[in-house]
Amino acid sequence: MPQESSQVDWEVELAAVIGKKGRHIEESVAMDHVVGFTVANDVSARDWQMRKGRQWLLGKTFDTFCPLGPALVTKEAVTDVHNLRIRCSVNGQVMQDSSTSQLIFPLPKLIAWVSRFVTLVPGDILLTGTPAGAGGLAAIVSLSPQRGDEVQCEIEQLGVICNRVV
Repeated sequence: MPQESSQVDWEVELAAVIGKKGRHIEESVAMDHVVGFTVANDVSARDWQMRKGRQWLLGKTFDTFCPLGPALVTKEAVTDVHNLRIRCSVNGQVMQDSSTSQLIFPLPKLIAWVSRFVTLVPGDILLTGTPAGAGGLAAIVSLSPQRGDEVQCEIEQLGVICNRVV
């Protein structure tokens, strides 16, 4: 937890890893540009995003934010990336439990949209957004992780990452 923030929280997200360069990619061929997937813990400093200068970028880019893993899973090894269980728990309490089928934007649409503005190159990572129960919303209701807490992010077929808040 950075000392500059007092409201750090989490979101489990599907991360798509780009394997083929492209710009202005059509939705119909967008998945041809993906090499695989992994789990992302999209850590956010909500106070920086919402109040301290309203900086969305700063709220997402402190050191150690956005841990990924546990591995890159090739797209061929995933049955249906748009129908995977996605969960996040804090100290064993489930905070998010949904499916990638509930994401607002399917990957082909996301890839096509982003590639309108930037050239995607191998190694780029796109996060998809998160299902219901994201930290910012849950923090208002119940808790925001504290030092010592364990945040576990899991996506079916992709694995589990656990991070201790320090």
